[in-house]
Amino acid sequence: LALCDLETARLDDICHYNHLLGEVFAEAVIRLCNRSGIPLDSIDLIGSHGQTIWHNPQGIRYEGEVIRSTLQIGEPCRIAQRTGIATVADFRPRDMAAGGEGAPLVPYADYVLFSDRKVCRAVQNIGGIANATYLPVCKNHGHCSPSCSCEHDAHPEILAFDTGPGNMVIDGLVRIVTKGRRHYDRGGAMAAKGKVHDDLLKELLRHPFLRRKPPKSTGREQFGQQYCEWLYGRGRKLKLSAEDMIATATAFTASTIATAYRRFLPTMPDEMILCGGGSHNAALVRMLQSQLDGVRIRSTDEFGISVDAKEAVSFAILAYATVQGMPNNLPSVTGADEPVILGKIVPGA
Repeated sequence: LALCDLETARLDDICHYNHLLGEVFAEAVIRLCNRSGIPLDSIDLIGSHGQTIWHNPQGIRYEGEVIRSTLQIGEPCRIAQRTGIATVADFRPRDMAAGGEGAPLVPYADYVLFSDRKVCRAVQNIGGIANATYLPVCKNHGHCSPSCSCEHDAHPEILAFDTGPGNMVIDGLVRIVTKGRRHYDRGGAMAAKGKVHDDLLKELLRHPFLRRKPPKSTGREQFGQQYCEWLYGRGRKLKLSAEDMIATATAFTASTIATAYRRFLPTMPDEMILCGGGSHNAALVRMLQSQLDGVRIRSTDEFGISVDAKEAVSFAILAYATVQGMPNNLPSVTGADEPVILGKIVPGA
C-alpha cells in the first residue's frame, strides 16, 4: 500500500517490487499447476493484469490533449521467463492511448460469460473498487462477440463503470480501528454489530465522483488511505464505535451501488450477479438486497466461476482475444475513440 501513496512511494521501491511481484505471480502459476495436476507445458497463455499502484483517468493536459495514465506492476517478462508461457499484460494503457479511461475492461468478458437472450443482468464486482456491467437482453448472444460490429452498433446500451468504493473504505477503516490486527471485516461481522449513522452516510454520498456520468473509473486516489483516515476522524468526532463506523462504511458501499443503478442504468436489471471479495460480506449483501427490491441477487459461483476467481477468468479471456488479434476494449464503456487490441505480449520459452 505504501507504493500507492504519493507521500510514501519511492521510485526504487516501485522498480524493485515490479520485478519481485512478477516472480510472485510466476510462482503462483507454478504452484497452482502442481496442486491441480496440470502440466505447466499444457498451458498456452497467461493473462496478467498486475497490481495497480496508480490510475489517473482525469489525466493532464499536454499540447491541447488530455494524457491519461495508469501503472500496474508485476513484470510480465519475469512471468514468461520463469514459467516458459507466453504472457499478456499491461492491458489498460492502450485504451488510454485511444482516448479512453483504461477502465473498466472486464465488461468484455462479462458479455462473453453472462449476456443472455431473455434476462437483463448486471454483473457487480465488489473488489477494492466496485464496478458494474449492465447487460441488456441480447438476442444475438452466442452468435457474435463483443468486438464485432453487432456489439458496438446494435447494443450501445451495454454500460459499465465504477460505482464507487467496494471493500477499499471498509477494509481501510478496519485496519485503522483494529490498529492493524485485522485487514477486513470477515463475513460482515463488525458491520452487523454496528448501527449506520445516517447523517454521516448522507455526507459520504455527496462525494462528487458519485454524480459523474459514465464512463468513469476511480481508485485509491479518491478512496484510499487518506480518505479512510479522514472518515475515521469524522467517526471519532461523532463518537461512533468501531462497529458503527464499519456499518456506516458498509452502507456507503451498498448505497453507492444501488444509487448508481437507479441513476445511470436504463432499466433495473432482473438479476445482479455478484463477484469479488465483497460477495463474502453478508452484511453488505443484505444491505444491497434491501435497497434493490425486486432484483434477484446471485453469484458467479452459480455459473461455475468462483467469486474469487472471476477477475482472473476475465483477464484470461482478454488475453486470448489479444493473441487472436481481436479488439477487446468496449469504447461505449471506457470512452475510447475506437476499438483497439489491448495488452503487450511477452513470448514464452
